[in-house]
Amino acid sequence: GSADRTLEIGAALASQHPQVRIFQCPEPDYGLALRMGIESSRARYIICEEIDLCDTDFHERSLRLLIEGESDLIVGSKTLASSNDKRPLFRRTATLVINMLLRIFLGFRGTDTHGLKAFHRTRLLDVVKSCVVNRDLFASEFVIRSERGDFRVKEIPISLEEKRPPSVKLISRVPHVLANLARLVWAIRMSRRPPGSA
Repeated sequence: GSADRTLEIGAALASQHPQVRIFQCPEPDYGLALRMGIESSRARYIICEEIDLCDTDFHERSLRLLIEGESDLIVGSKTLASSNDKRPLFRRTATLVINMLLRIFLGFRGTDTHGLKAFHRTRLLDVVKSCVVNRDLFASEFVIRSERGDFRVKEIPISLEEKRPPSVKLISRVPHVLANLARLVWAIRMSRRPPGSA
């Protein structure tokens, strides 16, 4: 869905640096793009970045925790008391609402699912492959399934400030979020699953 020079710039970087690869998701789907990136990666550790939630200090802190073996998944939480969330009130409220819904309907125990994440790819690849929703709730499903699978999930505070308005209006995302939430509740809570699965 990008209409700027992202692909052009990415291709130029990839031609100059062998460690850089770029690919294009066939449709404008946040969750599908994340899934494609994770599954095609050859790295030991994955960092899921967000253009509007950039906190480069998160990279160093989360990788240190992963390398030290303290956690399998690090979530950069926007809602921890020690976080510094400078987004507009409407966006902060939306985060609290979706987290509340995830706690009510899916028993989520953390404080945030959507945003910066770092994790051990090999350990959590099967969790990624077990996810059933894309779009806005893929990241939430990934965190919740990791939590329910007894992986070591650790939240750390982040600082964030929007440098530009989001390209997709929040209100227009609500129907898709609610539909995927219902599908996720069915997949995790209601459908029969093999013993021991998340």
